[in-house]
Amino acid sequence: MISPQLTQQLLQEAGAILQSDAPREARLQRLMQHLHDRLPHYYWVGIYWLQGDTLVLGPYVGPPTEHVRIPIGRGVCGTAIAENANQIVHDVRERENYLACNLETRSEIVVLIRQPDTGAIIGQIDVDSTQVGAFDESDEAFLEAIARLIAARW
Repeated sequence: MISPQLTQQLLQEAGAILQSDAPREARLQRLMQHLHDRLPHYYWVGIYWLQGDTLVLGPYVGPPTEHVRIPIGRGVCGTAIAENANQIVHDVRERENYLACNLETRSEIVVLIRQPDTGAIIGQIDVDSTQVGAFDESDEAFLEAIARLIAARW
């Protein structure tokens, strides 16, 4: 749950991070770290890029995960691609196809990154929380804006 004031501030900061002269992966890593640091309920924050029929892990902050490649349709991330829709899972323990990245995760949100001109999916932002019900529509709207900033630069 993110206030409108914090949303505006974080979007300005994200824009500045993404416009820096650093290499692409470094900018994205810095952005993931910034979101993780500024939003206490963002326990794990990362990007998966869509390559063919597989999601491939990009920059992330949080505990290591064994899920560096996820087929379309598997887990919350793969379901987002298969259904062409963002996913908000209030309690991952109630989700049949959940891929456990960390035993402490209780809720998850996945927001698609779309190519600006065509709307084609190019990746996704994946965020986990240790709190049940940590994410709502304000997180989704915020992460959609972050996804647009990312997509506009790639």
